[in-house]
Amino acid sequence: MKVVVCIKQVMDPEAPPSSFKIDSGGSSVVLPASISPVLDLYSEYALEAALKIKDASNAQVIAVSLGVNLQRDVIKKPLSMGADDLILLEDEAFADSDSWTTAYALAMAIKKINDYGLILCGRQSADWGNGQVGLIIAEILGLPVVTMVRKIDVSDKKTIIERTFEDGYEVVEVPLPCVLIVSNEIGEPRYPNIRGIMAAKKKEVIAWKPSDIKLEASQIGFSGRRNNLSRLFQPVRNSKCELITGDTPEETALNLATKLRENKLL
Repeated sequence: MKVVVCIKQVMDPEAPPSSFKIDSGGSSVVLPASISPVLDLYSEYALEAALKIKDASNAQVIAVSLGVNLQRDVIKKPLSMGADDLILLEDEAFADSDSWTTAYALAMAIKKINDYGLILCGRQSADWGNGQVGLIIAEILGLPVVTMVRKIDVSDKKTIIERTFEDGYEVVEVPLPCVLIVSNEIGEPRYPNIRGIMAAKKKEVIAWKPSDIKLEASQIGFSGRRNNLSRLFQPVRNSKCELITGDTPEETALNLATKLRENKLL
């Protein structure tokens, strides 16, 4: 069985907020060259779920990603973790995609892969956090979808899913093929070992252009967007600190209580 995992390269969410800048048009984030992108952590949870299925069976894990100027040392991480193949949809035509155009291109690539049993996506991405792509893929391909997945058991024609809630979980049965939106409760992603890292360096990625998956320019990237970003901005946070003093600790505490009461905080 083929297990397809949708992954994403993102700007490092651990980068200090002061390093993020908004471009002059107010439509995109600009990072200094000193901060490298990383593989989206939520994608790694989905990949871990796929690799657990592979560990328990003879499943073939195929990672698929879409983007522009993807850094090979970042985007090949799934191969070093244990994925069998990596397909990159990489072309300038994919630039400025929204959730719809991203999902549509990924869905067409998955159609070309064919003979898949499971499609796994992270619950959201670490950059925009929309959590829409997996659901749209399921709609385009006409497949059942389960969200917030924490455990997957696969048999020949169905899969048993544990779906997490705030105060518990439920067990559902889903026919194959299906789309599963994986939550972080699936377990921490494994670390690539030296053997996996060396194998990934030698492994060639599979690169597809829009024409390879029968996409026209009007269907992808900025041209195919179904929502438009009006404005992107960094919130301005102003803070004021007032030092409360007194001749004794007791007087300081009294002055503090008085100030809190004046500001209706006590």
